[in-house]
Amino acid sequence: MSKPRLLFAASEVYPFAKSGGLADVAHSLPRALSTDFDVYVVMPLYQFVDRERFNIVALGEHFDVMMGGVVYPVELYGCEYEGLDYRFIYSPLLCDRDFLYGPPESGYEDNAIRFGIFNYAILTLLKRHAYDIAHMNDWQCALVPLLIKDDKTIQTKTLFTIHNLAYQGTFESSALKALGIDDEHFTMEGIEFYGQVNFMKAGIAYADVITTVSPTYAKEVLTSEFGCGLEGFLKHHRSKLVGIVNGIDTEHFSPSEDRALVAPYTDLTGKAVNKKAYLKEVGLKGAKKPLFIFIGRFTWQKGMDLLIESLPKLASLECNIAILGEGEVKYNGELKSIAAECSNVHLEFGYDESLSHRMYAAADFLLMPSLFEPCGLNQMIAMHYGAMPIVHHVGGLADTVQTDKEFDPKTHDGHGVVFTRPTERSFINAVRHALELYGNKRYYSMITKHNMACDFSWNESARSYGELYRKVM
Repeated sequence: MSKPRLLFAASEVYPFAKSGGLADVAHSLPRALSTDFDVYVVMPLYQFVDRERFNIVALGEHFDVMMGGVVYPVELYGCEYEGLDYRFIYSPLLCDRDFLYGPPESGYEDNAIRFGIFNYAILTLLKRHAYDIAHMNDWQCALVPLLIKDDKTIQTKTLFTIHNLAYQGTFESSALKALGIDDEHFTMEGIEFYGQVNFMKAGIAYADVITTVSPTYAKEVLTSEFGCGLEGFLKHHRSKLVGIVNGIDTEHFSPSEDRALVAPYTDLTGKAVNKKAYLKEVGLKGAKKPLFIFIGRFTWQKGMDLLIESLPKLASLECNIAILGEGEVKYNGELKSIAAECSNVHLEFGYDESLSHRMYAAADFLLMPSLFEPCGLNQMIAMHYGAMPIVHHVGGLADTVQTDKEFDPKTHDGHGVVFTRPTERSFINAVRHALELYGNKRYYSMITKHNMACDFSWNESARSYGELYRKVM
């Protein structure tokens, strides 16, 4: 019996293109699903994707996308990578850019058209090739359920995943005509949002099922604090809303087989070798002092204001701190200034996958003071590498990190230091508590060993997605 066919669409997929956690999910979830489904992953073929490295070739399939009376040419490319079939949409307006969505401070002004092309191209694939289910991710793919509804010839069912409700794909109302979408959809029940076109609303309104990336976030988005203006709309559609926590690719993030490390390891003795090597690499002194790391985007969501506000006091404690990331330029100067004044603070701008692995392997603690976090992957990666996370009790962080004060070695939960209020006082107190834990070597080691043995893989989550697919197919 043949497997059901799944088309999994995302605007970024690791290792081809990555700006955040979506790319990691779009890489590892389809792999986990491929046991029970015939999976095809589709994404744009941006100009910076390394076609030669991944042997991406033209498939000889050309078609035009018509939007608002304008014709946009599309060419289909493909490759096989890690046992999965990938399809790449190439259209000059969509793909020939320096950035995925725009420079860090702003998106491209024509993103509605760019990703409109992507959505219409996906629609064409669904017309030309039979798929049982189409899994769309975030606003960049959110028009597809609406387009399927209007087409009326496509039988494919759709699942739409909200990875981060803060980014909804909102554009001026003039985009409606440019996208070739009928005015009948420009209502409060459709894609109208305070006089603008909202891509995210299309996915919510017209998909057969909606998921968020953790059970707690699925509850949070129904509140005014986390709903980003769509809480009422989501409440209206809550009957088809499900929260499924993300996993991590435990093959890619495997301390025992990680080629990025100076010495792959299975225990804390081996981890200490990596810590010593990393401290030497970046010029931090004191291998016996705990190493705190922050890896992520420099944005308000990730708690950058809280981190910067607290950093001088954290640096005055007996510890080392290493920061890796990029994002909003406004944070760069303050971080540089603090790093220049504090010899135990190391700062690197940009993102380096290999370096991030070495930092996880070296770290004793991960700082994750996010104001909100739909799921988060860093905390699971850190625990898998034997670094204890210090997290704000929100979203997926609340679902994946239990407080160290409730540690029970008989459970299968990961544990760390959890604080409940995003204030400087709470954050610094959490770090002070982490230092006390680190001083109790036996207890600290017991928790970190337990965390390393926890199952953070996609297995359980993939089963949950598979059940949802079958319900709507």
